[in-house]
Amino acid sequence: MIAIGVVLIVVGLVVKISSLWIAGLIVGAVGLLLLLLGLLGRKVGGRKYWY
Repeated sequence: MIAIGVVLIVVGLVVKISSLWIAGLIVGAVGLLLLLLGLLGRKVGGRKYWY
């Protein structure tokens, strides 16, 4: 999710489409939140590990 967020931000900045830029920020923030929860060992969505 973090990689998709970065790609959306870059494409949004290059093409000058603000909605892509905002979507990239949201997707990146959710990805970082899930990464942080995973690093802390907390269960996300009822599962501790996602394969």
